Amino acid sequence: MDSPWYIYAIGFLAQLMFSGRLVLQWLLSERQKKVLTPSTFWWLSLGASFLLFVYGYLRNDFAIMLGQALTYFIYIRNLQLQGQWTKTPKILRVFLFIFPILIVIYGYNNGDYDVEKLFQNADIPLWLLILGSIAQVIFTLRFVYQWIYSERKKKSSLPLGFWMLSLAGGALILTYAILRRDPVLFVGHLMGVFIYIRNIKLSFGIDKS
Repeated sequence: MDSPWYIYAIGFLAQLMFSGRLVLQWLLSERQKKVLTPSTFWWLSLGASFLLFVYGYLRNDFAIMLGQALTYFIYIRNLQLQGQWTKTPKILRVFLFIFPILIVIYGYNNGDYDVEKLFQNADIPLWLLILGSIAQVIFTLRFVYQWIYSERKKKSSLPLGFWMLSLAGGALILTYAILRRDPVLFVGHLMGVFIYIRNIKLSFGIDKS
């Protein structure tokens, strides 16, 4: 590994929080036999995204930072829709809101990022890179869809389309992980696929009693 252990620890902690939010949402939904959207899901999402953003910065990986930036503010918006955001101390809200922006501006002005090198990796053939990119785009679009849906309903929700996009993106990422022989990606998304399937069943009312 070409980075200090604590940097990887930050990345794995972020992944643990991402997995934790799904397990929590799944357990609560199982109890009620319907898909629930607890505020803890969004707080864990925001915290994990923050840590993974920091991980990307410490690893000089602008691609990771960009991927998190696409959903970071959607997490905040869902907390606003649930009325939880304003209950947070103002200084923390300001910090969480502007931190990613400041990091990107700082990194860009100091020449930390080389956009030309983002898609150049001798270990990843072009076709596999395309597959991985498509998987990430689909996985990210699930939150874009969820955000638009929630804005229309004026209520934070995890609709059926969110879980279907999650399943499609998660399955593609699993395929990518197998082909790339990446155990972190594989373990991180394996459990998620089963939870996505279960939420789809709950959305259709299957096993509802």
